[in-house]
Amino acid sequence: MGYTLNFAAVWRNFDFLLSGLMLSLGLAVVSILIGAVLGLFVAFALLSKSRAAVAPARIYVTVIRNLPILVLVLFAFFALPQMGFRLDKIKSFVLVLSLYSGAYLAEVFRAGLLSIPKGLSEAGMAIGLTSMQIRTSIIAPLMFRNVLPSLSSTIISLFKDTSLAATIAVPELTFAARKINVESFRIVETWMVTSALYVVTCFLIAALMRFVERRLALPR
Repeated sequence: MGYTLNFAAVWRNFDFLLSGLMLSLGLAVVSILIGAVLGLFVAFALLSKSRAAVAPARIYVTVIRNLPILVLVLFAFFALPQMGFRLDKIKSFVLVLSLYSGAYLAEVFRAGLLSIPKGLSEAGMAIGLTSMQIRTSIIAPLMFRNVLPSLSSTIISLFKDTSLAATIAVPELTFAARKINVESFRIVETWMVTSALYVVTCFLIAALMRFVERRLALPR
């Protein structure tokens, strides 16, 4: 119980932690954007009347959602090169997180699509819109508004998942913290500051999503 806190080593390397945080945010943003596009296509496929579209979409979602993301990260980085697919550590992690986020976002978007009244599609057809125009101009914007609360939680969860990139030496926030910890032996201080950075960042993401939700809310 005689431990004395000393943050000097952490403050000296604080720029390294911030650099890792920026990389974590970059990994999350790129992966979520790719995953959102993938998830939207998969969500439409899941609700399609064609079995040829539903079956592969359902297999993809089921497999990815039932595999630990750490297993996927290690498979992409260590196993894919053995099969002839060589990616550097950042690209392999972005690939994994994009596929992982796509599976979860597909279910979020599917729920949002099911909440939209079918009459809106029929109204779009009545005024001569094509199926693609109905999806992009009517269904997708309304669906996005409906899923914003769930989307916020998913984005925060995926940002925290970027910490797993440390297992393959991607220099994001957790990797930076581990490096400072090993070099300074200030275990408590390093992880206190790192935890605070994660908490503050997640709080800001949540605040941003609430702002977007209020801006896009339909007038009552």
